[in-house]
Amino acid sequence: MTRLALLPISLAFACILAGAYGAVHDQISYTIAPSYYHDFKFIQFAIDPTLRNRLGASIVGWNASWWMGILIGSPIYIAGLFVRGISEFCRAYVRSAILVVSTAMLIGLAALAFSFVLIDEQHLPLWMAGRSVEDPVAFARAGTMHNYSYLGGFIGLIAGVVLMIAAARKTQASGSAPSSLWARTQRLDRE
Repeated sequence: MTRLALLPISLAFACILAGAYGAVHDQISYTIAPSYYHDFKFIQFAIDPTLRNRLGASIVGWNASWWMGILIGSPIYIAGLFVRGISEFCRAYVRSAILVVSTAMLIGLAALAFSFVLIDEQHLPLWMAGRSVEDPVAFARAGTMHNYSYLGGFIGLIAGVVLMIAAARKTQASGSAPSSLWARTQRLDRE
């Protein structure tokens, strides 16, 4: 029952972490390409014209990302059901969630770095065809960072679940506090 009570808290933590990631991520991409926001994101997210600046970019990032906390936090939570002990579960959950966000950020930044080498006026991605934007090169670089950050989130999710499974195996092997009445009964029967 205690573990079930942690579900909303765990998902709220994951949503806050994902939203904060989005706000920071969009500060980086706003630095690279303000036109990505002025020509696309501010319109897409209906940002008030008085907020079409760095604050607006953070709002876009938050709104685009917070809900990913549910998609990422749920599988990590499920994998964590096998971690013995509440404190061990909480530690492993936080580590796994941070691993997901870190992986998404690193892959997004790596894609951004590669975009500075690969994208120029003569070499724009195919998805840029037909777009009329103020700065197509910067727009494509910011868009590349955004697209690869989703890939980073998926890879990070796999790594986060693997980390939770490793934590479960470690607590199972070390014999941490049993997580259920049935496990306690089994231990008492052996004594």
